[in-house]
Amino acid sequence: MNKCKRSWCFNLSLLALSCCFQSVYAANAFEAESPWMLGDWNGQRSALQQKGYDFSFGYTGEMATLLDASHSSSHGTEYADQFAFGTHFDLDKILGWQDTEAQITITQRNGRSLSQTSDALDGHLSSTQEVWGRGQTWRLTDLWIKKKFMDQKLDIKVGRFGEGEDFNSFDCDFQNLALCGSQVGNWVGDQWYNWPVSQWAARVKYNLRPDLYAQVGVYEYNPENLERGKGWNLSTDGSQGAIIPAEVVWQPAVGINKLPGEYRAGYYYSSADATDIQNPQQTSHKQGGWVVAKQQLTAHHGDAARGLTGFVNLTLHDSDTNTVRDMQNIGLVYKGAFDARPQDEIAIGLARININDDVNDANIVNNSVDTRGLQSEEYDAEIYYGIHAANWLTIRPNIQYIRHVGAYKNGENAWVGGIKFQTAF
Repeated sequence: MNKCKRSWCFNLSLLALSCCFQSVYAANAFEAESPWMLGDWNGQRSALQQKGYDFSFGYTGEMATLLDASHSSSHGTEYADQFAFGTHFDLDKILGWQDTEAQITITQRNGRSLSQTSDALDGHLSSTQEVWGRGQTWRLTDLWIKKKFMDQKLDIKVGRFGEGEDFNSFDCDFQNLALCGSQVGNWVGDQWYNWPVSQWAARVKYNLRPDLYAQVGVYEYNPENLERGKGWNLSTDGSQGAIIPAEVVWQPAVGINKLPGEYRAGYYYSSADATDIQNPQQTSHKQGGWVVAKQQLTAHHGDAARGLTGFVNLTLHDSDTNTVRDMQNIGLVYKGAFDARPQDEIAIGLARININDDVNDANIVNNSVDTRGLQSEEYDAEIYYGIHAANWLTIRPNIQYIRHVGAYKNGENAWVGGIKFQTAF
């Protein structure tokens, strides 16, 4: 055998040995580099993924304590959390159904919110703990199937899921609700149901080009889905109409470093009747729109995995039926500011929630103006440092400031300290 052949065989043997080693190696529990706290189940978890079964077990815990307030002297601390158990199915691998996938997610929420128990935060429009809410109970949060057609340009999703999974979507790393997730669902929450509530729905998406798509959806409006005892409700009894959102999404890669961005513009309309604020005997229909912009602005010394990202969220709602007329938030997130901690983040955000003038007019007519005065604007600010303790654990201590709690002109001003834990088991 000549030298070239011996070298080729030696390299091939090394490659085979490497592949064999990688196939038998499985991350152990609590390894920092593992994506899961409980490890790879002796390799079985990765093997199941290759067969099309991807299991996820997540935990989010949030503590909030009142640090200081302008008028209230009572200080309290509350803790709220959520477990999420999910399975994603690649039905191409499992059943041979090309470009088809499905998802089942079950959630459970527990605990109490400081915004609900603290006198200083009485009437808080946002929440100091975004994970609290929608009934502290078990819920079927996802039960859907999705298929792509026309060379993957057309994407159709049907089943049970929430609007915020696809429309007006945004990250949820901040602990204050006004800086976390789909904001339309926070201010039109009596009809638009975000996670963890699900309803029967259909969403159609069409990719106009690789970085641009348009989508439209139809979501059942059924108030019974909010009831604590109906977290597994599959019936359409109680349906009162539908929420119809439409959205265009652009996802460019900017500059020589191909810095990622996402820009969303959308509109929603509800066919369900809603009470008119000025004339309670009359009904109207909720509608509104949103703009979301998120763009990485810099790369850290040429590393696009690190750097500064900016974001803006804007929502606008009809004045006939909605208490909140509009909302804006803005913020900055820097990932990897310190070389010794390349995956840590530091972030700051500010949100403004503006009350509809018709609410004040109606309260004046009904002689029901609050002792704290008329309502105008509530401001919610937060700064956090995200500690990437392991690939399966992020800890975000944070400080929040709420000005004019409840948007009352003479409302409380409060400082809140918090810690948010996110774990993947």
